[in-house]
Amino acid sequence: MDIKLVNIGFGNIVSANRIVAIVSPDSAPIKRIITEARDRGVLIDATYGRRTRAVIITDSDHVILSAVQPETVANRLASREVSTAEEDEDDNDADDA
Repeated sequence: MDIKLVNIGFGNIVSANRIVAIVSPDSAPIKRIITEARDRGVLIDATYGRRTRAVIITDSDHVILSAVQPETVANRLASREVSTAEEDEDDNDADDA
């Protein structure tokens, strides 16, 4: 099993396989999700006291707050998937040789 990790800022890393959604914290429903997660004890604040710019929701219903823009996290996630796909192709090419 290949574990992919995504940097969410300030040296904090999340397993890419567990990410369900990366959203902006500005809407009322997302603010409600954050409040409910705090009440349930499944909120992880990785902002280091800075403004929350991205909310990451995982498959285990944990909610992670990040000070990095959602687009940045998504780009980092996408680049991991692309590099992994390229590595897989390289491995297949090496097997063919």
